[in-house]
Amino acid sequence: MNIRKEESKDYKEVFNLIKNAFENEVYTDHKEQFLVERLRNSEAFVPELSLVAEVDGEIAGYVLLTKIKIINNDLQKTSLALAPIAVLKKYRGKGIGGKLILEAHQRAKELGFGSIILLGHEKYYPKFGYKMTKNYGIKLPFEVPDENCMLIELTENALKDVSGIVEYPKEFYE
Repeated sequence: MNIRKEESKDYKEVFNLIKNAFENEVYTDHKEQFLVERLRNSEAFVPELSLVAEVDGEIAGYVLLTKIKIINNDLQKTSLALAPIAVLKKYRGKGIGGKLILEAHQRAKELGFGSIILLGHEKYYPKFGYKMTKNYGIKLPFEVPDENCMLIELTENALKDVSGIVEYPKEFYE
């Protein structure tokens, strides 16, 4: 397996991969592939954090980290959102998603980002070090169960003295 930065020639294959990965999921609007298209054209997009995993020349997985803000009155802290992560159904259960997450963590840290926030499965993400955002005084801007709102500090104390509400780019709402 090879993990690399996504290139423009990958866009169609990534679109189809995301569509495939989410088509039978319950807690989704099944439009993640369109979100990715919008985010690629946004100020929040960090090309180095749009990654694909290739297996035998086929794109088997994808992860995207985009810039978000944690806002508390006049204070703003930049963080990243992990959304989406997708693995083709035929490649699930082989650790591809986990390898993409760990590689995304490493690349984000190398670029100077201190934290990542996500909305995800409460039993999957803690094994990568994610903890509930409520333990940090950080909330997402919509109503979802606390156990599904998680974050990780990529550097120690990256969120020390940070609290507030996450502000996602407008592309998340279009």
